[in-house]
Amino acid sequence: MTALIESTDHGQIRELRLARAPVNALNPELCTALADAVARAVSDGVGGLVLAGGPKVFSAGLDVPYLLSLQDKVALKAAWESFFTAARSLTESPIPVVAAIAGHAPAGGCVLALCCDYRVMANSPSPDRPFQIGLNETRVGLAAPEGIQQLMRRVVGTYRAERLLVAGEMVSAERALALGLVDELAEIEQVPLRARAWLEQLLQLPRSPMLQTRAFARADLIEALKPERIHLDMFIDAWSDPDTQAGLRALVAKLGK
Repeated sequence: MTALIESTDHGQIRELRLARAPVNALNPELCTALADAVARAVSDGVGGLVLAGGPKVFSAGLDVPYLLSLQDKVALKAAWESFFTAARSLTESPIPVVAAIAGHAPAGGCVLALCCDYRVMANSPSPDRPFQIGLNETRVGLAAPEGIQQLMRRVVGTYRAERLLVAGEMVSAERALALGLVDELAEIEQVPLRARAWLEQLLQLPRSPMLQTRAFARADLIEALKPERIHLDMFIDAWSDPDTQAGLRALVAKLGK
């Protein structure tokens, strides 16, 4: 079976590349593989991580067709829990993680990026078709949990986050940089290189003080993804709402075209 996470070491930096074709849709197997890969890197004494995806699509978010195929709430909740386990593996990582976003990052893909320390995003090679990033949950019939909303507020501010979240807006890489949603833009082939360059500079600092300061600074990220901030049972109960189902099935129909 093809590995769902491709791992490559660059000195003290390990690159973890999501590798579930065609668009790195986040099913339980991929989410579990990501969480395990992060834990393995920490155990191996790696200095820092780069989280990359495919060219043109970092991750398309949760695997909606798979979620719609689940017949009961227990299975549905387990699938969502696997995603939040993956997200928490990034927020709780004791070593820094940079997102190398070489393409679109909607919904769950954006969440994973927001869980990282730093975000490098690609400029699209086609200016009329820019790469986009955002939490577009409301457009597909979902409400973003409070904890996820906090991830967005943390980087763009309260009012701007409200506008983006309520509208489910996807923004271009250029606008994402202006808003602070990403930290740096690069040409698509340079994205992982720029991610490693940022990490290499960080890892030159005295290690213990840097990691301790980082842990203090990121405590709010860990708090945001605690179960009581996600309200997963409430989220699952709302899954069968007609508006939610209509939005999700419209998304699947669009993807099938």
